[in-house]
Amino acid sequence: MAEKSSSGVSSRVAMRRKERASEKKTETEVKKEEQNVEKSAEDGEKVEVNGTGEAVANGDAEVTKGAASNAGQDKPEPMELPPFETFTGDRMDPFSFKFQFKNVEYSSGRNKTLLCYLVDQSCGVDGLLRGFVEDEHAGAHAELAFFHLVLPQYDPSVNYAVTWYVSSSPCASCCAKLIEILQERKTLRLTIFSARLLDFEEPDIRAGLKALAGAGCKLRMMKPLDFSYSWDTFVEHEDQKFTPWEDCKENYEFYQEKLADILE
Repeated sequence: MAEKSSSGVSSRVAMRRKERASEKKTETEVKKEEQNVEKSAEDGEKVEVNGTGEAVANGDAEVTKGAASNAGQDKPEPMELPPFETFTGDRMDPFSFKFQFKNVEYSSGRNKTLLCYLVDQSCGVDGLLRGFVEDEHAGAHAELAFFHLVLPQYDPSVNYAVTWYVSSSPCASCCAKLIEILQERKTLRLTIFSARLLDFEEPDIRAGLKALAGAGCKLRMMKPLDFSYSWDTFVEHEDQKFTPWEDCKENYEFYQEKLADILE
């Protein structure tokens, strides 16, 4: 046991000697590097220090600068939304209709407006206009885009019966613009069926909808029968029948009560 203990002590002493020798070697190397730096400075050679506090020669300094510059360039830039676009067409795809027109109260992800329209014109004007308008991102909303793209011209001698089926009711700004249009186009009658009420607790929206109704616009919520009619009329359904989603009728009744409260 004594011999084993003596051997262990000798081993530890030897390791300590090696560590001291290594420390002395490291100190010697550091002093040599410092002397080289001082000598380079005396000779007029430019010496720089990198971010870790270590001396860097001219060539290495340029590499360090380039790496720092590239690191700045690699930072991701803020992503910008694509430009505003408005789409028009005859029939939409089934998924868009089922998702955007679903009359749920919390409409997460439904950040666009789909507007299906019927325009009946009197005085021998050919045909019934039918189709849809879809807006993307921010800009002119579908309600206003309709009058730029579908019905830009107005003839006072013609009576216009315009019916919309929209995924959500107009915002306050659109209500104000629609009131101006109705006041300018005396022979135009507008009826809006909405799947959902947009932010119906907001005072400016409530006031806007009430003022729009006062200007002669008929505001209605979409019943299950209206969803079925819109599916048959405006959707590329390929002979598939419309199946109402769960709580479709209950959600209609909820929104209809809220709308009645706004318009009273």
